[in-house]
Amino acid sequence: MSEKLAAEVRTEFGKGYARRTRVAGKIPAVIYGHGADPIHVALPARATTLALRVANALLTLDIAGEEHLAIVKDIQRNAVRQEIEHLDLLTVKRGEKVTVDVPVHLTGEVAAGAVANQEAMTVSIEAEATHLPTALEVSIEGREAGQHVHASDIELPKGSILLSDPETLVVNVSEPVAEEPEAEAAEASTEAPAEAPAAE
Repeated sequence: MSEKLAAEVRTEFGKGYARRTRVAGKIPAVIYGHGADPIHVALPARATTLALRVANALLTLDIAGEEHLAIVKDIQRNAVRQEIEHLDLLTVKRGEKVTVDVPVHLTGEVAAGAVANQEAMTVSIEAEATHLPTALEVSIEGREAGQHVHASDIELPKGSILLSDPETLVVNVSEPVAEEPEAEAAEASTEAPAEAPAAE
């Protein structure tokens, strides 16, 4: 299911125009792909931000009465407020295969006395543009120390192809790392300095 957004074609550019666009509650964006000339648009900020809460969201853009399907290729955010400042969008067609990075979500609990360390947060796959997964689930239920999950172990949606190295370590289940007792650490840090020789 795609999110429908009304996109306004823009002909002005530059930081000043982009700032005014954001003040007006819109996000500057550019759409490219399939060898066509880039289309510069402004999208409704609130609706777009909500649509992009999930990874690999499919957007249906209404541009001057024409419908365009697109996915996000790059998001530029404000370093402080984390608000979206600009979007790069890739136009796609139904049935077309695209490459995307998909977040990996862990489910379940490892065995008692073990700790799960997620080494890779995403994996790269090729999938149909109109059926992109928003996340891939990996169960760690009952896994014991010494067990691993590699990219090749992840179950992919039908029709998807793994592009990441199959040997990529995604989850490493290990024993907890022993920490230095606080008392010993405190004693080491407060060790009394050697006495200075008495003055003659």
